[in-house]
Amino acid sequence: MLRKLYTWTLALAARKAAAWWLAVIAFVESSFFLVPADVLFIPMVLARPKRAYLYATIATIASVLGGFMGWTIGHYAFEAIAKPVLTFYGKLDTFESLASAVDWKTMLLLLVTSGLAHLPPIKVVTILSGVANFNLGLFIVSAIVARGARFFALAWLINTFGEDMRHFIEKRLKLISALAAAALIGVYAVYMLKH
Repeated sequence: MLRKLYTWTLALAARKAAAWWLAVIAFVESSFFLVPADVLFIPMVLARPKRAYLYATIATIASVLGGFMGWTIGHYAFEAIAKPVLTFYGKLDTFESLASAVDWKTMLLLLVTSGLAHLPPIKVVTILSGVANFNLGLFIVSAIVARGARFFALAWLINTFGEDMRHFIEKRLKLISALAAAALIGVYAVYMLKH
């Protein structure tokens, strides 16, 4: 199923309405969809490098709005909507273990790592933010910074290095994401030890 979803999402990049599809995928990825917007974003930037930063802007705005939807679902409709979605994707256990150990600093760290590197999955963190009643203003600012950094960095890398960078990213995306998340967690651990 995941492979079919990936292939379908990738095929959207060739359509005339690709920018609209990018907005839709980035929006739903942040609240309930399984395939990351990168699958559509990367081929679009490769096909039209002059629009790289426009696509990054579209993806960032849509992703932040989708994150707000995830926060709203977690805050107002966890039992009715979020719990079945998390159960469907097999993420309910991850969610419950995170929910039991979260404070505002941890929540902020999770928002940054999921926004930059999808660790843990962003849909889990946006819903968790709502359940934990995480400050909405701080949520939106962190989402703009983290998601914007991800999409604009990808736009710059692909626009600068082209196909070679696409192959590098596709082959090592999980490793790059894990290293970025580990670095952020390391910075957070050092901060906590000093305070």
